[in-house]
Amino acid sequence: MAEAHTPEHKARTQHDAASRHPHARGLLLVGLYKLSKALFFGALGAGALNLVHRNLGDLVLRLVSDVRIIDPEGHFASLLMDRVDLIGGHQLRQASMASFGYAVLCLIEGTGLVMRKVWAEYFTVVLTALAMPWEGYEVLEHYTVFKLGLLLLNLAVLLYLLWVLKKKKLVTV
Repeated sequence: MAEAHTPEHKARTQHDAASRHPHARGLLLVGLYKLSKALFFGALGAGALNLVHRNLGDLVLRLVSDVRIIDPEGHFASLLMDRVDLIGGHQLRQASMASFGYAVLCLIEGTGLVMRKVWAEYFTVVLTALAMPWEGYEVLEHYTVFKLGLLLLNLAVLLYLLWVLKKKKLVTV
């Protein structure tokens, strides 16, 4: 019976109660989604840095020849090669730094949400809401099912977090 009053028992009981919190699973899923984005954009940034001192034209030509989905002598391959020739080391470094920066933001969001920190819920709401106009513009200007899916997923995350905060009475909508 003495264990019931120890600090370890109290901490374990609080952790168990927090794990059963009705929003814990949803916040964990959102946090894991944000952490997966951090991994993706971190890898994208590293990949862009890896290409800085390489000949992109040769790399794309080799890729087109090896994949054999498109004709290496065709119009699409020619158009692709023309576009790739416009990309220089400076643009790759900029893309890399932007990817790393976004990866860090996703890492902060994801870690905070997995740890069930209220500040992370607010942080994610603000960042997701700020990105919505740009994502909407991208879908309207350059529609793909993938972009629409990401927009809808981010909108679902935003609405879910607002709902969680409202349920916790931490935000008035």
